[in-house]
Amino acid sequence: MKSFAFDAVIQKHPGLDAAFIEFPYNVEEEFGVKGRVKVVATFDGYEYRGSLVKMGSPCHWLGLTQQVRSAIGKNPGDSVHVVLRKDDVPREVEIPADLRRLLDENPDAKRWFDGLAYTHRKEYVRWITEAKRQETRDKRLFKAIEMMREQVKHP
Repeated sequence: MKSFAFDAVIQKHPGLDAAFIEFPYNVEEEFGVKGRVKVVATFDGYEYRGSLVKMGSPCHWLGLTQQVRSAIGKNPGDSVHVVLRKDDVPREVEIPADLRRLLDENPDAKRWFDGLAYTHRKEYVRWITEAKRQETRDKRLFKAIEMMREQVKHP
C-alpha cells in the first residue's frame, strides 16, 4: 500500500482549540475520492488513526488531537514529520460489558448509539472507561444512556 512521507507545519484552526496539518498531495489523484479519506498516520513516530478532510480549503487537512500534540511535545507553528497511508481496516469500538448490558436494556439508545460514527462511539466509551472510581463510572453509564436517548453525539 502506498505511503506518503513529508514534513509539515502544525497549524491552529481558526476559531477552534484544534490543530491540523495540510496534506501536500492531491487526494482525488492519490485516493480516487474528493471527500474524506480514513488514514493511519505517524507524527514524529507517534501513530494516529484519523481522516483527511476538506474543510473549505484548497487542500485536505489531517487533525492533530491534543493527545497527539502532547505525546510529541509540539504545538501550532512547530514542524512535524508525517508518514501517512490509507486505512482500510474497519474501525470498531470495543463496548465494555456494563455499557453493552445497559444498551441491550434500552433499545432506542442502542439503535441510536449503533448509528453513530466511530469517533462518537469511541468518545462515549472513553468517557465511561476513564472514570477512576466505580461510583463515577456508574454515574457516567447512566448519564450516557440518558444522553443517547436525547441523541447527544458525545459526552
